[in-house]
Amino acid sequence: MTAFRRSAASLSRFSPLEEELGELLAEHLRYATGRSPSPAEVRSWNRSLPALANDLVDAGLGEVEVLMEYRLPLSDKRVDVVLAGHHPETDDHSYVVVELKQWSEAESWEEDPTMVLVPHQPGGPKLHPVLQVRDYCSYIGDFVSSVTDPEKQVRGAAYLHNAYDPAVRDLFDLPQDGNGRLFTAQRRGEFLDFLRSRLAPLPGAEAADRLLGGKIRPSRQLMKVAAAEVKERTQFTLLDEQHIAFRTVMHAVERAHEEDRKTAVIISGGPGSGKSVIALSLLGELSRKGISTMHATGSKAFTTTMRKVAGKRSPRVQELFKYFNSFMEASKNQFEVLICDESHRIRETSANRYTKATLRTGRSQVDELLSAARVPVFLLDEHQVVRPGEMGTVETIRQHAKAKDFEVHQIDLSGQFRCGGSALYEQWVLRLLGLVPGGPVRWEGDENFVLRTVPSPAEMDGVLRPTLEQGYTARMSAGYCWPWSRAEKDRPLENDVRIGDWERPWNSRLERWLPGVPPSSLWATEEGGFDQVGCVYTAQGFEYDWSGVILGPDLLVRDGHLVIDRQANRDPAMGKKATDTEAEALIRNTYKVLLTRGMRGTLLYSTDPETQEFLTGLTAKAG
Repeated sequence: MTAFRRSAASLSRFSPLEEELGELLAEHLRYATGRSPSPAEVRSWNRSLPALANDLVDAGLGEVEVLMEYRLPLSDKRVDVVLAGHHPETDDHSYVVVELKQWSEAESWEEDPTMVLVPHQPGGPKLHPVLQVRDYCSYIGDFVSSVTDPEKQVRGAAYLHNAYDPAVRDLFDLPQDGNGRLFTAQRRGEFLDFLRSRLAPLPGAEAADRLLGGKIRPSRQLMKVAAAEVKERTQFTLLDEQHIAFRTVMHAVERAHEEDRKTAVIISGGPGSGKSVIALSLLGELSRKGISTMHATGSKAFTTTMRKVAGKRSPRVQELFKYFNSFMEASKNQFEVLICDESHRIRETSANRYTKATLRTGRSQVDELLSAARVPVFLLDEHQVVRPGEMGTVETIRQHAKAKDFEVHQIDLSGQFRCGGSALYEQWVLRLLGLVPGGPVRWEGDENFVLRTVPSPAEMDGVLRPTLEQGYTARMSAGYCWPWSRAEKDRPLENDVRIGDWERPWNSRLERWLPGVPPSSLWATEEGGFDQVGCVYTAQGFEYDWSGVILGPDLLVRDGHLVIDRQANRDPAMGKKATDTEAEALIRNTYKVLLTRGMRGTLLYSTDPETQEFLTGLTAKAG
């Protein structure tokens, strides 16, 4: 968690007509995230922050600490401002989250009070700022251990300091509460009273230190809360684009009834950007509203786990989770909503060797999914296509939907919640694997994520195993570069992954428990999985706190450049079907999946000495 901080009195000395404050914040952001802010962001800081600081000074709160661009834990999302100080009645640490908007006018989007349109601003409808700040308050309360009583310590406000009530009248249709108040320039006096009710005229530096230094609570992982998510209430806090995606789907469902139209929603994002969280939130909310909704994936491991955990003790809930090829005989609009998670795993057709001859029509799988519901929702990451025949891309889905004259909404999730929320790490992986231009770069470090190499798999085991005893989750995975013996129900697994004198079995192929060994689909989530090496098919779609990745001889560095040796890959799915170009892309995507499973850190080991030396050189500063 990082933030640019000043006291309100110090901040008020900056003039909105000068650019010094914006440049200071820009430099902070470049250092903390590696990205340069846009000129619009810099202008926004120069205009909004001094205005807020002057209000604090006028309220007698000049010593309150102002945390600007506060980074939410386990995320790369940044909050405009968190005010840190002491509560005027209890003297306990008190925090006010402020979302600053320069809007002078805004209106509800198609009579939906949760979404707003801002004239002359690109990007389509935006999340209501009260919902935005409310989500931030909930997220801080969930993840920052130093906030011991969120209900009393954290409050939120959206401040439209350039707006007057008539021009933003629609925004007041959304009910407000303690974590989401709305103030305009016309209500400046109310805003000052609100600040005085939450903050005392005392120095806030200590409260700020405590917030920034607070330990991050272990994230409530997807599988552990799925049952409550689907059957009871929302357990995850959706932020920004995640919430926009959620509201866009809900809006499409409402319009599908009112106007008898079909809308496809495409939600794309990298690993950990919240796709499956959105999927579960939608499934839970739509099911509670009595709207016929199904969840589908192309992943046996993911679907099996969702049925087991989300549908625990409830066969009815288990039936909500299907495979993509389950809809070959579905009638048109059989469901109101079909949530297609992991849509990058959509295949050309649903037919396989077991399919009845009468169903071998050659119809594309994406057309089947589009037809099955009034609102089909596709969540995908194009860099996770790891098998020949998988063809789920944004453009493919869009083309098929447009050919059917569907309306299409697309949302890109820019946030990053896996890998400790480290956008720097995800970018490092993409450049290492050549999935984006620029080539490999040195890892400069991120306070929220650990990356380093280890000299051997045994050392990797020795570092990761103690984390299990500390209450964390950890797994070791590898590229598909070793033979894989057939598993027998009455025999221990063979130690197929052999590197020097170290050996370990692959995860079980069976869908039943062996002594101390979870079934294939549960390797990533059940106790005992650490003692086997996982492959891409059992790791994809899951997350764990600590990840160890063994790079096999199919991924090599030669003369500073990454190259692929297809012959070293033993994945039967690769076979002869894939061309050399396709195989190279699939192998790179495989390692992209494996390298982005960890929430807190990743340990690397390569079986190739030159590659190991290269990686060690890139990560030497990570410590």
